[in-house]
Amino acid sequence: MHGNALVDKIADSTPDTLSVAATPPTEASVRDDAKARVPFSLRGLGRTLLTVLPLAVVVFALLVAILGPTLGGLDPFEQDLLQRNKGPSAAYPLGTDHLGRDVLARLIVGTRLSLEAGLGGVLVALSLGGLLGFAASVAGGAAETAFYAFVDLIRAMPGVLLALLLVVALGAGLGPVTVALGVTFAPIFAYVARATYRRELAMDYVTAAESFGASGWRILMTHILPNVSGAFVTQGAIVLPRCIVTESVLSFLGLGVEPDTPTWGRMIAQASQFIERNPTAVLAPVIALSLLTISLALLGDRLRRRLDPRRIDEGAAA
Repeated sequence: MHGNALVDKIADSTPDTLSVAATPPTEASVRDDAKARVPFSLRGLGRTLLTVLPLAVVVFALLVAILGPTLGGLDPFEQDLLQRNKGPSAAYPLGTDHLGRDVLARLIVGTRLSLEAGLGGVLVALSLGGLLGFAASVAGGAAETAFYAFVDLIRAMPGVLLALLLVVALGAGLGPVTVALGVTFAPIFAYVARATYRRELAMDYVTAAESFGASGWRILMTHILPNVSGAFVTQGAIVLPRCIVTESVLSFLGLGVEPDTPTWGRMIAQASQFIERNPTAVLAPVIALSLLTISLALLGDRLRRRLDPRRIDEGAAA
């Protein structure tokens, strides 16, 4: 009798056990289990490396751009035709190019020019797209419609092609290149300005300011701009590597700054013809351009996650 009761008890519990085991795991539970199997220290280490390593690369590039040209013994324009296309040596750590010029010295000068062109292009794009976008949004009506129709026209053109046309029209030099980059990427900041302005208009503090009789320009300058500055900072960090790459493409095509000015794109274009004799002269600017742009892109993404709480997810929170 006792044995039959035990069998009945096991039989009664069997369906519940089978039903639980047959329940398919959800996507959320699988993701949580995967996160649970990864040690917290490893996740934190990965997030730290994604911030520290790109930051170290960018800081190093800034130091090279600021202090590099002042170092003694580095002349990016000195030619030694007897030392053409030489590999790395004690005298030339990265070798020489087809005219016997020091590749390391030219790489250092190219770092400064790339950062100057990129930062200048971001500032011009922010001024043209951001400020004019806010002005058009405040004005509203036909002014806003006409402005953003022109912005859509610019945006419809490929960025490199538009920059190329502007450089051809404006002439060679760092100034024209900076303006061309600014005009090319201005639509991005214009759309950010319109989106953030419309979002902030629905906030209570804007409604309160309007109830006290504040004008649209006063609300923009006093209340809205300080609250949306983070969006423009993150957008600038994202656009900066694109400006640097576009400048390098223009230099690779023989446009942009003066022909004798060492830029990464021009170094790649010139050294690619002699890659079999000295591949370091090509690899050095390619690696430098790749490391800097990837690092800036990663930092821009991390900065966006930090300053935009609407996009912070659980895995990226630090």
